[in-house]
Formats: sequence, structure tokens, C-alpha cells
Amino acid sequence: MKGTKGAGDPHPSSGHFSSQLSDPEPSSSPKEADRLLPIANVGRIMKRSLPASAKVSKESKETMQECVSEFISFVTGEAFDKCQREKRKTVNGDDLLWAMNTLGFEAYVIPLKAYLSRYLEAEEEKSAVSRLIDDAPASSSSFPGSVHGLFPRMGGGGAPPGSNLRGIHW
Repeated sequence: MKGTKGAGDPHPSSGHFSSQLSDPEPSSSPKEADRLLPIANVGRIMKRSLPASAKVSKESKETMQECVSEFISFVTGEAFDKCQREKRKTVNGDDLLWAMNTLGFEAYVIPLKAYLSRYLEAEEEKSAVSRLIDDAPASSSSFPGSVHGLFPRMGGGGAPPGSNLRGIHW
């Protein structure tokens, strides 16, 4: 590990990144903002883990935002180094899992592998459904998912009585 990734400076003896949490004033440069996860997302994730009555201070959200952003940079940087050594340009999920294992986060690899597998299966299902829709005949009445033929034509503008769907023909 080279310790050249992320915003923190590498610790000279360990190659790990030093935290920038001790900086009294966070940098307001666009580059600094781009490397951080949105604080609203961080806060939302934190609140999900706490009782409904719990409050999360702005300082806590900012601290967690810095930590998770640094962690993501750290792992992604290691995966990117691997891809460069293998002369590849795209970092994939397996590269990230390899990096986490290499960096000592092996306890997270098995659950994340299971998640990645389910995610890829869901993406493949979405892709298959999309291909079915794209390959469907032009006539929507013959498409099994069509609403045509399921509802009788309504009087007036084609909308159900009392609705604001005028101009939509069923």
C-alpha cells in the first residue's frame, strides 16, 4: 500500500492516512466538498441506527461524514492501485472486496460479497425485464402487462367519474 490516496496525508511510519478531523475550519473548496458524502445522507443513515427519540448533533454528522468519506477513499484507492497494476480502467465490486480484505477489513467481506451477489442478480433481472419490454410488439394490446382491455371505456373524457384524469383514454 502506497498511502497516496484520499485527502489525508499518509502517516510516515504506517502508511495510513491521518485524519483531518482536527482541522479547526473545514476547507470550503469545491474539491473538498466533492470528496465528502452528502451530510444529509450521512445523517439519515445515522438516525436509522438510533432510537426515534435520539438526536444527532451537527458536529457528530460532520465527524461521521469525514470518517466515512476517508474510509471510502482509502478502500477505493487500494482497489484502484490493483486495477492499475492489472492494466484495467474500471474498478468493480470484486476489486473493492479484495481491497477491504487486503486492508484488514476481512470481517466485512463475507456479508458484502452476499450483498454484491444479490445486487448483481437484481440488476440482471432489471436488465431482462427491460429487454422484454424493448422486444415487445408495437401493439400494446398484445403485451401481457398492458392495461388495455382491463378497463372498459369510461364516458366523457375517458376518465373514471370524479377523477381529474381527463383526456386519458382507458
